[in-house]
Amino acid sequence: MDSEPFGAVAPLLDEHAALERELADPALHADPAAARRVGRRYAELRRVVAAYRAWLAARDDAEAAWELAGEDESFVPEAEALVVARDAAAEALRRVLLPTDPDDARDVLLEIKAGEGGEESALFAGDLLRMYQRYAERQGWSTQVLDLTETGLGGVKDVTLAVKARSVAEPADGVWAHLKYEGGVHRVQRVPVTESQGRIHTSAAGVVVLPEVDDPAEVEIDPADLRIDVYRSSGPGGQSVNTTDSAVRITHLPTGTVVAVQNEKSQLQNKEQALRVLRARLLAMQQVAADAEASAARRSQVRTVDRSERIRTYNFPENRIADHRTGYKAYNLDQVLDGDLEPVVRSAVEADEAARLAAAGDR
Repeated sequence: MDSEPFGAVAPLLDEHAALERELADPALHADPAAARRVGRRYAELRRVVAAYRAWLAARDDAEAAWELAGEDESFVPEAEALVVARDAAAEALRRVLLPTDPDDARDVLLEIKAGEGGEESALFAGDLLRMYQRYAERQGWSTQVLDLTETGLGGVKDVTLAVKARSVAEPADGVWAHLKYEGGVHRVQRVPVTESQGRIHTSAAGVVVLPEVDDPAEVEIDPADLRIDVYRSSGPGGQSVNTTDSAVRITHLPTGTVVAVQNEKSQLQNKEQALRVLRARLLAMQQVAADAEASAARRSQVRTVDRSERIRTYNFPENRIADHRTGYKAYNLDQVLDGDLEPVVRSAVEADEAARLAAAGDR
């Protein structure tokens, strides 16, 4: 195998070297947002460089072994084994050369909303919130509840959760790379605590996952496009929990996007959090528009923009978790809800990668 199939690597190697020089410049780190962008791209290209070097070494080893085998047949088995290793290295390089999601290393804002099913749906939304918090803890990420509306029985009507990596991650290890597949309708089947006859009910909660905006300059918002209303925060059942007008509702007039935040005691803090969520939503809208124009190979085959899609079922009587997009099924629902979500996430990552490899091969 010659190097021609991987001719596209050369400009990536040059870019990697340029970014390495840029990261060594102290002036870059005076702008944290710029440093994060450069660091994210450098980490992405580092995987390509490592895979390319591994393939070059495997190719050279295989060629040298066959030269020896031409002189001494006892080297043939070793040469054949090295060809297998070379081909495996080539496949690994093909995978890292697939078009990647530029947001993979980003942090996320995760919104969970109770859906059909009344109080039972709200209780399930609370289960999902705890599941993501525990999963994040296992991954070494931090979480922050930006806004939370609870119900009288301790359920969650809606919540916005920020999930952040503690350091600049390799893109494949980023928060968005894992959680972007969680958006959609999550269905639960169980006997509600309010059910006296022991009948199994089905309800659902919706999850929306948004990539976090690192730099406010990424998403330009004209203050003239905003309508900002303030009001008094309220708790479950509409009970007032604050005697001042600290809650903030921001409406982005051009898109009609509305964000309301009331968790903080300060009106200024609530406004900052609301703008943080608004920027993430507007960024997601921009990316949906860009995805619509992109080629099929660049769009995720698993993560869709249809937020009404039923993606997963949580069956309590059978202790079963089932992902309807990937076919993943396991009977450890209790462990998944305790944060052992990685095998489910991995099934989505692998299905997406397989689909993109197939699409690349068809071109």
